[in-house]
Formats: sequence, structure tokens, C-alpha cells
Amino acid sequence: MNQLVLSARIAEASALRYTPAGLPAFDARLEHESEILEAGQLRQVKAAIKAVAFGSNAETLVRQPIGSNWRFTGFLATPRNGKHAVLHIQSFDQA
Repeated sequence: MNQLVLSARIAEASALRYTPAGLPAFDARLEHESEILEAGQLRQVKAAIKAVAFGSNAETLVRQPIGSNWRFTGFLATPRNGKHAVLHIQSFDQA
């Protein structure tokens, strides 16, 4: 199963674009910071990931301010010519 749930803030966002099929698309960079217990030790975790949303999710996310916090749910996929996985956002709610 390929499913990711991530609490993160919108660190960077592009303008709304449209796919060749006319579907609205939104590209962003998300940043996560938290503390988690690993091997009995408290560890500070930071992560940044590229993300994309399509359709109504794209139209809603493009209106959100940079720095706003959300809980994103989606899946990971590597673009055809890419080296790193991208989070494809399927749903989100206020964190």
C-alpha cells in the first residue's frame, strides 16, 4: 500500500497551472518538523518534500497562505524524469 499522511506547512507554492488535459494543478514544497521517540531517544525530525495537487484540491490549496499548517494525505510517486518522490495530495485538512 502506498499511502502517506503528513503534517506539514506550505513552504513554497507555485501559481496554479493547467495540465495538457485542462486539469488545474498546484506544485508546492512542504516542510515538516516534529519530535519522535526512536530507539528510546527523543529525536528532532525535519523533512521537506515536493508535492502536487490536481483538480479542486489544487484550486483550494493555491489560495492558502505560505506557512499555513495542514495534514496532507496522499501517495508517493517518482516523476518520469525525476530522482525524488513527490507527494500527490488526495486530501487535506487544517492541522
